[in-house]
Amino acid sequence: MSTPSSTPDVDATLEGSGPAALDESGTTRSQAKELETEVARRRTFAVISHPDAGKSTLTEALALHARVISEAGAIHGKAGRRSTVSDWMEMEKARGISVSSTALQFNYQTSPDAEITNVINLVDTPGHADFSEDTYRVLTAVDAAVMLIDAAKGLEPQTLKLFQVCRQFGIPVITVINKWDRPGQSPLELLDEIESRIGLTPTPLYWPVGIAGDFRGLLDVQDGSYIRFTRTAGGATIAPEEFLTAEAAAEREGVDWDTAVEESDLLISSGQQHDQEMFLAGQTSPVIFGSAMLNFGVRQILDTLVALAPPPGPRDDVSGGVREVTDPFSAVVFKVQAGMDTAHRDRLAFMRVVSGVFERGMVVTHSQTKKPFTTKYALTVFGRDRTTVENAYPGDIVGLVNATALAPGHTLYTDKKVEFPPIPSFAPEHFSALRVDSADKYKKFRRAVEQLDSEGVVQVLRNDIRGDASPVLAAVGPMQFEVVTARMKTEFGVDARMEPLGYSLARRTDAASAVELGRQRGVEVFTRTDGALLALVSDKWRLQYIQKEMPELTLEPLVAAGDQ
Repeated sequence: MSTPSSTPDVDATLEGSGPAALDESGTTRSQAKELETEVARRRTFAVISHPDAGKSTLTEALALHARVISEAGAIHGKAGRRSTVSDWMEMEKARGISVSSTALQFNYQTSPDAEITNVINLVDTPGHADFSEDTYRVLTAVDAAVMLIDAAKGLEPQTLKLFQVCRQFGIPVITVINKWDRPGQSPLELLDEIESRIGLTPTPLYWPVGIAGDFRGLLDVQDGSYIRFTRTAGGATIAPEEFLTAEAAAEREGVDWDTAVEESDLLISSGQQHDQEMFLAGQTSPVIFGSAMLNFGVRQILDTLVALAPPPGPRDDVSGGVREVTDPFSAVVFKVQAGMDTAHRDRLAFMRVVSGVFERGMVVTHSQTKKPFTTKYALTVFGRDRTTVENAYPGDIVGLVNATALAPGHTLYTDKKVEFPPIPSFAPEHFSALRVDSADKYKKFRRAVEQLDSEGVVQVLRNDIRGDASPVLAAVGPMQFEVVTARMKTEFGVDARMEPLGYSLARRTDAASAVELGRQRGVEVFTRTDGALLALVSDKWRLQYIQKEMPELTLEPLVAAGDQ
């Protein structure tokens, strides 16, 4: 198996000679080498899936295999069982879903005697479809994705939607067929569905021995050996692995082994073998079968990420230039979150380090305001666990505390000025007016709306007719509204109520079109907090009528508008 090429030799970019030679930013040769080494051993990824495909369970299983936790408790919301370590909201625990994003960093060695200890940044994402926009933002901060597929259900709508985002961002995807310990489709059917529905050629690396529901182990397609798993009580600990030769596997498993070999050979003969360049280009996807619940195949997922996923690389800026990882420090904010812990009444801005070295306490420039920003309180956060960060490198995720001026899409930098492109907003599909009945709560109400708006929990829309007292909230899914009312009550002491509005889609418009659109039945024009003008329309038939009768009006689809 080929591995990704390392970052370019920085010696070629430095002038002078000797260990103390400086580049144009004042970086010594030894510092540049250290930075190059740190970048090369990092892998930053997210897991994308449809709800209930096992994303949170896999997150925990990966943490277990990296020895970050000692015991998994992956079942949500059932008496006597632990909730997943990455989930923190009471709503998440009660319903067994993920509605927030956090990040976990851990060290991982592919073997005890491995020369390199890799640094894994796992950015956890919301699992529920109603929170797609949060996942979209997270995908701007990663270099690879694990596409998790339920063995019984195959490709599902949310997975398809998020895969398209990965394709748009150029993010390479590793496919994991999960829940092979339960009855499901045949492996060949699943791979055929991946290729036919999304045009991604699957290239199996580890093939299942035993049908879905009778998971024995994995055939290592690369060397023909057999990895046999043994179940542990409740899947709470790492599953022991037994390594067998092909001959020993055939004697042990009989027809199940023969079937696995025949199926994998069939795919190889049809050209479905891993090619690193095609994988990085988004044309192919390595495939691993496993069971996150039983911890079968989890080590193989981590080993594949280390071997194949790309390390952090350069990023385009708004001016058309490129920020190299060896340039002075820069980072992009992709998530802002408050209320993560009742013991910490603060606001966290999660940033992805793009270039250079982050040092806690350093003063950086906030590109959007051109003002200095002090990074005294810097943390890694996973669930309710917080750890102070002293240094971070490209690919790492850092939470900045009380970052009231920061919002998703903002850029921080030192020395060499840079600004990265803003993060587009998802197309909302649900709209409600937000009201508070108690006049003496109005100041708290406004503060709460501003807080949740800046975090990106929902999109906040306003116009002169409705005023600030009754802003309109726009969301991808209705559960976002539940999060708003729940947090307003618990964090701000405000009992707010939602009044659903009769709109089903939104289109971007402009000032020249807004007046005429405002006269149309079933249409209302609003200004979003970022200044964008949005026309809310009652239904697609009304939209089609307006576009046909008044084609000169601007009505542009928003990101991920689907078939609206």
